[in-house]
Amino acid sequence: MGVSPAPSLVGAGELGELPRLVFTTPRTLPDARTLDGRVVVLDIAFAAAGLGTPFEAVTGKFLSELGDRLAAWIDHHDHELHARFRDDPRFVLATKAEHGACPEMVTPEIVERTGPVDTIVCHVDLDGLYAAAKWILGGREPYPGADEDARRVDTRIGTPSATARMIDLALRARFRDEALKHRVVRWLVGGLKDKGHRAVIAEAAATFERTLAETARLGERYKVRGRVAFVDARASRGPYDKTELLLLGQARAPIAVVQDSGMITIAAPYDSGWDFVSLLGLGGGMPTRVSIAEARLDEAIAAIDAAPAPKASA
Repeated sequence: MGVSPAPSLVGAGELGELPRLVFTTPRTLPDARTLDGRVVVLDIAFAAAGLGTPFEAVTGKFLSELGDRLAAWIDHHDHELHARFRDDPRFVLATKAEHGACPEMVTPEIVERTGPVDTIVCHVDLDGLYAAAKWILGGREPYPGADEDARRVDTRIGTPSATARMIDLALRARFRDEALKHRVVRWLVGGLKDKGHRAVIAEAAATFERTLAETARLGERYKVRGRVAFVDARASRGPYDKTELLLLGQARAPIAVVQDSGMITIAAPYDSGWDFVSLLGLGGGMPTRVSIAEARLDEAIAAIDAAPAPKASA
């Protein structure tokens, strides 16, 4: 979770006073009492019981503490409790199949309807940061094609632009770096004009190439078990990228499973039609990518092999 004072994101006078930025994840939501004024939440999924974080204990508590100060909640991660908020106009909720990324859901109409906000709470990844920048810009893309870039990065389908790839690698290289996240938003809101911001982002991205090399090495250790390609990443010799490793597994079998640190992560292509949330009895999350306790590994593989073949998304 990151809670930091509002930085000066652009030059004085360009956009006026900007909202405070708070970077977080669905399971590490900030204390709502520490947030300033009216709050918009972007690209933050509802907590899922399958990860040991039931909705009422995490998301529900956060919503209760925010109360009327919640201005809007925009998200594209599947959850069975979306229906509870269908009649609340502050919530703009979709599934991953409907919207592959969050920024495309941040429209000028929604920003105008919501009115001024004091705090933006967003996810820590490229998708979340692009959504925050777009909100600051009144629902306008920070550069032509930014929405499509966010979709390609978040779904891992298609090739993002060089700009988006650089930002994505930089964020993955220094995922706990609050200053870098602020710098990325500054650069986006400023129209990619600041050469200093670009240089720092590019340097961070370059360091991630070593991580990708270790990921490729682990990818050679996959073993196919029925519909699943499985790899034990506890054999890693250094940092690796789990998303890239899962994609390498999906090149060998319909579904990839990575074991590490007491958990297993199961993933299939975004448009495959697999719903692991339902198959494994989880409380919510992205249907095609879930994490569960490693003790359920054999159970999960057996359930996957026994399940009817899914119908791929159109």
